Amino acid sequence: MLKYDFNKEILEAVIDTAYECIVVVDKAGCVTYINQSYCEFLGVKMDDVFGKHVTEVIENTRMHEVLETGKEEIAQLHYLNGTYMIANRVPIRHNGEIIGAVGNVVYRDKEEWQQMNTHIKGLMSQLEYYREEWQKTTGVKYSLGDIVGKSEKIQQIHRQVQKVAASDISILLRGESGTGKELFAHAIHQLSNRSQKPFVKVNCGAIPEHLLESELFGYEEGAFTGAKKGGKPGKFQLANSGTIFLDEIGDMPLNMQVKLLRVLQEKEIEPVGAVKSKVIDVRVITATNRPLEKMVKEGRFREDLFYRVNVIPITIPPLRERVRDIILIAYALIEKITQKVGKRKLILSQEVEEVLLQYHWPGNVRELENVIEAAVHFASGNVITIEALPQYLKENVSLSTEEKTLKEILEETERKVIKNMLIKNNYDKLKTAKSLNISKSSFYEKLAKYKLKY
Repeated sequence: MLKYDFNKEILEAVIDTAYECIVVVDKAGCVTYINQSYCEFLGVKMDDVFGKHVTEVIENTRMHEVLETGKEEIAQLHYLNGTYMIANRVPIRHNGEIIGAVGNVVYRDKEEWQQMNTHIKGLMSQLEYYREEWQKTTGVKYSLGDIVGKSEKIQQIHRQVQKVAASDISILLRGESGTGKELFAHAIHQLSNRSQKPFVKVNCGAIPEHLLESELFGYEEGAFTGAKKGGKPGKFQLANSGTIFLDEIGDMPLNMQVKLLRVLQEKEIEPVGAVKSKVIDVRVITATNRPLEKMVKEGRFREDLFYRVNVIPITIPPLRERVRDIILIAYALIEKITQKVGKRKLILSQEVEEVLLQYHWPGNVRELENVIEAAVHFASGNVITIEALPQYLKENVSLSTEEKTLKEILEETERKVIKNMLIKNNYDKLKTAKSLNISKSSFYEKLAKYKLKY
């Protein structure tokens, strides 16, 4: 016993005096060990951080995410205390089950690290510069990787996009407002053979009718009173050899629909005041949240234009039909917003997750982003609680228990718990049943009872 304690003390002494910062967390993400080097770097005391969740101790940590995914992260950049560090994070397993994780941040001495950090910052600045220049040149902000979602509907759209992006075929993106149609348009262009060429967006519903023609096709000098000297190129000319994205095409007036149809058929435009046409080479992506088929029957949208733009229709599902993605999107938004405002990364409380999952989201992802942005600003500490949510969501929580029997409330709660646990376990039914400590047969009975089909 004495020999064991002696070896343990030697091991602890070696770890405490190592150059690396070392931390160990349990399966709940709480700190069970942190060496002296890390404490000194963070400016904390060992006794003060034991038992705390790792997100409360280490800025921008991903240890809790390694626990969730079970995937190790080696040589990852970690922005900590105003500098970029090199971090390793590895899950700890026992009998195949994750029981914790160990992480370390690598550096030698302060002077050597400062030199390396300065070099990394320089490279990051260059990368950011070239990224911004590329965006200015092409107009593309998003890729397919920016579209978060593991639901089958979103994965199916991902596969569709990958199949049709390389061609020049016309695509019509359909879906409710706020579902992310523009993100998919960016992603299609980014995956296409035109990715290094311009991507130009036009909101057909935001431009006054009398200006729409000159905005789309440009004008010649002297075309009308107030026309710029030398004329002005239209959006189609600016997008030449690239992609034009016509958003809200259902709001385009009929007289412009005729002119757009000619452009799509003849592949040439005629600027306002011009005496001859100009040949263009543009890939067209359109989007709408309007019922175009109904508008065609009512004579508000040209049938021939509809068939021209609707060659490949892709329908983006509303958020309420992809419940599996809500928490994933919420955390992606938290990361984006906290980085923008310079706050430490936050986590959602269990109660907040339940509220987000049961709300119907009429404004879709755009509404979710607004909610998360408000919650990030109102959150106190490292956890977003019910108090940080907008008032209408709090009222939705209280309304959900009104005029219900005790049995109904208990059943609704059980359904929510099962649903949330399924999401947490990535829809692994056997793992979920084990987590809930119920038999497989009982679990499948409850799935059938509550109509939870995954």
